[in-house]
Amino acid sequence: MDLFAKRLGRAQLVGLDCLAAWAFVLVYLSEAGLTRAGWVLALAAPLAVRRRWPRTVFAATFAVACVLTWGGVVTGAFGAPAYAIYLVAVASKRRVRVDYVVMGVLIAVLFVSMFGVSAPVVRQADGAVMMGLAAVMCSYVIGLVVRERRAFAARDAERLAQQAVAEERLRIARELHDVVAHSVGLIAVKASVANHVIASRPQEARDALSVIEDASRDAMTEMRQLLGVLRSAEAPDLGPAPGLDGLAELAERARLGGVEVRLRVGDLGRVPPGVGLSVYRIVQEALTNVVKHAAPAASQVTVEDDGGCVRVEVLDDGPGRRSLPGTGTGHGLIGMRERVMMYGGTFEAGPGPRGFRVAAVLPYGGSP
Repeated sequence: MDLFAKRLGRAQLVGLDCLAAWAFVLVYLSEAGLTRAGWVLALAAPLAVRRRWPRTVFAATFAVACVLTWGGVVTGAFGAPAYAIYLVAVASKRRVRVDYVVMGVLIAVLFVSMFGVSAPVVRQADGAVMMGLAAVMCSYVIGLVVRERRAFAARDAERLAQQAVAEERLRIARELHDVVAHSVGLIAVKASVANHVIASRPQEARDALSVIEDASRDAMTEMRQLLGVLRSAEAPDLGPAPGLDGLAELAERARLGGVEVRLRVGDLGRVPPGVGLSVYRIVQEALTNVVKHAAPAASQVTVEDDGGCVRVEVLDDGPGRRSLPGTGTGHGLIGMRERVMMYGGTFEAGPGPRGFRVAAVLPYGGSP
C-alpha cells in the first residue's frame, strides 16, 4: 500500500478516497435503506477528505459507527473509521501521545460494549462491535508499521548520505595528502639544503632552488587538477591517472631529495589500473617519508607480480623510526594502510633490517 501510494500524486490519492467514500455509501445504503441515508452520508462521506483532516474524519466516522452499530442499523459500520484511521497513524507526528489516546479510546469503547451496556439490542451488536474494533485496531497497527518503516527509511537514507559525505571527505583528504605531501616534502628538504650552503656553495644552492621550482610547479599543477574535479559537476579531462609507469619518475624525484633509490620492478602487465594507482601512491608516500625522515639515505624499492597479487617493499638505511598509526600525527602510513585494506591485502610498516621497512600485498584476482 505504501509503495502504491508513492507512485500516485496527491490529486490521484484524493480521487481514490472519493471513490472509496462513494463505495462505502452504496454498501451502507443497501443495508440501512434510504430512510437512514443521512446517517450513512455522515458515516461515509467524510472519507473523501480524510487526507485533509485525518483525525477529525476518524473521530466523526468512529462516533457515527458506534451509534449505527449499537443501534443495529449497519453491522459493518466500523469499516469507515478503519479506513480513516490508517492515515491518522501514518501522518501523526506526535507519535506517543496520539498512539496512546487512540488506543485508549478504542479499548474503552470495547469494554463499554462488552460490560457496560445491557440492552438486548446492544448485546446483540456486541459481536459486530468487537469485530469492527478489531478491524480499526488492525488498520491502525498497519499505519504504525508503515509510519515506522518510512521513518526508518528516512533515517537510513540520512545515514547513507552522511556516510557518503564522510567517505568523500576522507577520499579528498587522502588525495590532497598524496598529491601535496611528496612535492612539499621535497621542497622542504631542498630549501633546508639551500639555506645551509647558499654562502659556501652557491652552485649547489642554485641546484636546490631549481628542484624546488620544479617540485612546486608540479604540485600546483596537480592541485589545480584536483580542485577542478571538486569544483565541476563533470570531471574534466585530466589525462590518465598515475600508475605503475610512473614509478621510475618517483625514484628520480626522490634522488633529487637526497635519496639514492634502487628500483626493481617485475612484469606488471596484468595488474589492473586501480591496483596500479594504489601501488603508485604507496611507493610515493614511502619515498616521501624516506626523503623527510632519513635523507641522505639509500632506498630499495621492489614491486613484483606474485601471481594474483602485487608485492611492494620499500627499504631504507636511515633511522628505523616513523610516525606510526596511533603514535604520531602523520597520516601517510594510515593512508597507505587504507589503500591496501581496500583490496583486502596486508600491510606492514616498521623498523627493517637496517632502517625502516614498508611492505604491502595487494590481491587483484589474477592467476599464476
